[in-house]
Amino acid sequence: MAFAVAPLGASRAETGYELWLRYRLLSRTARRREYIELLNRISIDGRSPTLDAAREELERAIPSLLGHKLPIIWEKPSRANLLVGNATQSKAIRSLVGEKELAALGAQGFVIRRPVVDGKRVTVVAANTDIGALYGTFALLRELQMERPLDSLEMTSAPRVRRRVLDHWDNLDGTVERGYAGRSLWDWPALPRISQRYRDYARTNASIGINGTVLTNVNADAKVLTPEYLVKVAALADEFRPYGITVYLTARFSAPMEIGHLTTADPLDSAVRAWWRTKVDEIYRYVPDFGGFLVKANSEGQPGPQDYHRTHADGANMLADALAPHGGVVMWRAFVYSNSVPTDRVKQAYEEFTPLDGQFRANVLLQTKNGPLDFQPREPFHPLFGAMPKTAQMIEFQITKEYLGEDTHLVYLAPLFSEVLNSDTYVQGVGSTVAKIVDGRLQGQRETGIAGVANIGSDANWTGSQFNQANWYAFGRLAWDPALSSASIAEEWTRMTFTNDSSAVRTIVHLMLVSREAVVNYMTPLGLAHIMGTNHHYGPAPWVRLARADWSPVYYHRADSMGIGFDRTEKGSNAVAQYAPAVRARYAGRATVPDSLLLWFHHVGWTERLASGRTLWDELALHYQAGVDSVRAMQHAWRSVRASIDNARFDETERFLSIQEREARWWRDAVLAYFGTFSHLPLPAGVEAPAHSLAFYMSIRCPSDQHKPRCDDIP
Repeated sequence: MAFAVAPLGASRAETGYELWLRYRLLSRTARRREYIELLNRISIDGRSPTLDAAREELERAIPSLLGHKLPIIWEKPSRANLLVGNATQSKAIRSLVGEKELAALGAQGFVIRRPVVDGKRVTVVAANTDIGALYGTFALLRELQMERPLDSLEMTSAPRVRRRVLDHWDNLDGTVERGYAGRSLWDWPALPRISQRYRDYARTNASIGINGTVLTNVNADAKVLTPEYLVKVAALADEFRPYGITVYLTARFSAPMEIGHLTTADPLDSAVRAWWRTKVDEIYRYVPDFGGFLVKANSEGQPGPQDYHRTHADGANMLADALAPHGGVVMWRAFVYSNSVPTDRVKQAYEEFTPLDGQFRANVLLQTKNGPLDFQPREPFHPLFGAMPKTAQMIEFQITKEYLGEDTHLVYLAPLFSEVLNSDTYVQGVGSTVAKIVDGRLQGQRETGIAGVANIGSDANWTGSQFNQANWYAFGRLAWDPALSSASIAEEWTRMTFTNDSSAVRTIVHLMLVSREAVVNYMTPLGLAHIMGTNHHYGPAPWVRLARADWSPVYYHRADSMGIGFDRTEKGSNAVAQYAPAVRARYAGRATVPDSLLLWFHHVGWTERLASGRTLWDELALHYQAGVDSVRAMQHAWRSVRASIDNARFDETERFLSIQEREARWWRDAVLAYFGTFSHLPLPAGVEAPAHSLAFYMSIRCPSDQHKPRCDDIP
């Protein structure tokens, strides 16, 4: 049966709601005919909520992609030429895939093979579990969406990391901290009533292998642990379960006092420990597969064990002991921000946690940010990675772009994620990458995890802009396989989200790949960091001094008449000492530190010559100009693909790129005007002079609404 499919954009404007599960009619007629011939009888061998989800996805995708409905049969799998199922329950599947191959897949992996059966070639999607079969189904559909040939399709895939989690910084009142895509997905007043959007959220995450979601903000509200909310949490968990997604909650450390009416939250107090055991037992009655707690403690004013002169290990272990009988885990954040002003803020986590190595329970994961500061456009990898070999560590990335232009600037984050994961810590010699620490291979950890602070909200396009969707996608793909390249991920996303036109795909992928370096250049080049506005973290404010020094941009750039940069060598804060000797030597040496991290580790004179032969001032100014020029090139590239993109999404992106170009100029002009008051040097040839005075740029204020930041008074 053929289906009539309207031309792109003919019937309605596209909002981006469908994300990369867009399932539009494939453009190549020959490829559609090939797929119809090779997949004309489909069998899902087995029944379960998860296998039903696989069937529903095929029923949704196949007619839309091929313009032709293919029958899905439940019995007689021998008659099918696409067979999907769980090998532990399907004799047909087991007969087509070897036991050794299945054993290598684990509980979540899958294999796609095309064996010959009774003289005909069939396609088999096999796994050891139903969720593995669902992951394999999405992988097959990805191949179809990208119009790849099936004749030689062979794929074996299993995740490197066990827990691949989105952290939602969503509050119970519907607001989202660092959220730039509208209000929270979770409509707490309406729950436990379920909306279609929750099912689509689960489908989307399963399509890229994300298998956990933390529903609530790390700045936690204890009320989410009360029965009033647990019944709502249970409804979400029930909706997500067929898609392999486990629900987690944030635990406020002072909950025993706030909702339990105890007089203390001391983790060594027997009444407190009993309260948490009872509360955890209650949660599991609502959500039998509850994943556990994410905890932010003794940081930025949050309560924690140090309030009682206890350690982070004491606090984490108390919760871990309550969760252990149920199989739950504690994800204890290593982001600590003390009440006293440190000599160097980036050293604090290492100093607090390394003495505790070996003291955490086996079901505690130390959740460590990718860098030692705070999700900057570029940071060195966090020195905690590899420094605690007896402690399971998971990495935390920020998908929502708090310091990278938020919803308006196009910044593809896969290069940032990969840069950190591929960084070599040298803790066990060459090849001791962050990825090998996170996935447990290097130090033998059994509990492994990777978390991303979600950029998802109630906006129709989910993420505030069309291209922000790519960062959600990239996080999931790299959480599954850190070895994937940024370019291949960008190509997948582009083909599934926008178009399979090869010329347009090449252009869009290139645009994405240069975008992260563009934002580094026009915001914080050469290792500068944290020179953003202190309220919204959106625009430049390198001149700001606050009563608390380590909240101030001037604390981080340390510009003076001699030069600029934070000296973290042994002559300064000696933060380099927290890295393994090989890394320490590289970062500490002026001849060996990469220019990309120069001012992170060194205070450099304005007229000092860099490897390029240019002075620091000239190099800094040229980087800022390069950032502006890159955004202009991105604008030009986007305009060139107009014919391949629907009008609504093209126009939205073009409008946002216009904002980005204007604000890149704002960054360049404001920062160079300010630092120029120290260097007293002219701008080098090729750098546009600021159009206004420094006082003008210092007067610009962004609106306080963090959900849709704009600085429309920038000329």
